[in-house]
Amino acid sequence: MATTFSICLWHQDAREMAHYYQQIFSDFKLLSENPMATVFEMNGIRMMCLNNAAPNISFNEKISLVLTVDTQEEIDTYWNYFTKEGTAGQCGWLEDKYGVSWQVVPRILGQLMTNPETAPKATYAFMQMSKFDVKKLEEAVR
Repeated sequence: MATTFSICLWHQDAREMAHYYQQIFSDFKLLSENPMATVFEMNGIRMMCLNNAAPNISFNEKISLVLTVDTQEEIDTYWNYFTKEGTAGQCGWLEDKYGVSWQVVPRILGQLMTNPETAPKATYAFMQMSKFDVKKLEEAVR
């Protein structure tokens, strides 16, 4: 039996939140919209935003959405969009303007972290970073 899951985000204005993500994800698809919820897909993941969130409950970094990208340009694009009204963190983490936590990481990091020779050097390098810098990672492991 196949099981499908969606990520559910609560906010005061689900439509506004969906529109915010639509601006950055080129493959964004609006699936449905009604007074209670807006359902959409981005990067192949189904998301549902519900209206009228309890104001005393906020998002936190215990759960983050991870964007694994191929180029520095992609890192810069997502990073700049989300931190424009959000907050930059350490090691590729950030919070967007709604408080949703994201990690924007280069695909090469997986290769570097699974190699016992490069993992310590890569770790030391990215622990010094806020936004990932692919060139600095590659230099660190040489």
